[in-house]
Amino acid sequence: MSDPSFSTNLLAYGSSKTALNAITLAFAKEFLGTSIKINAANPGYVATDLNGHSGPRRVAEAAAIAIRLATLDADGPTGGFFNDAGVKPWCAARWSET
Repeated sequence: MSDPSFSTNLLAYGSSKTALNAITLAFAKEFLGTSIKINAANPGYVATDLNGHSGPRRVAEAAAIAIRLATLDADGPTGGFFNDAGVKPWCAARWSET
């Protein structure tokens, strides 16, 4: 497995992320047909007090995705998970035998 997060099984973290994705989809469905857009954002590994400022990204860089999603127009996406590059699969792990 090439994903570095694959070697660690963080049950609480993974479960909370799954729940976040489920509620994002539930709210997006609830507000479908309105001007309200419900999306989740991945700001990346940000240098904060929580991680001893070990993240490579500044808070201002990480905030850009939240600002972009908060200012979507009426035709913008809803029910997605996004990072700086765009839509991101909510489960990035790739299972393989190798």
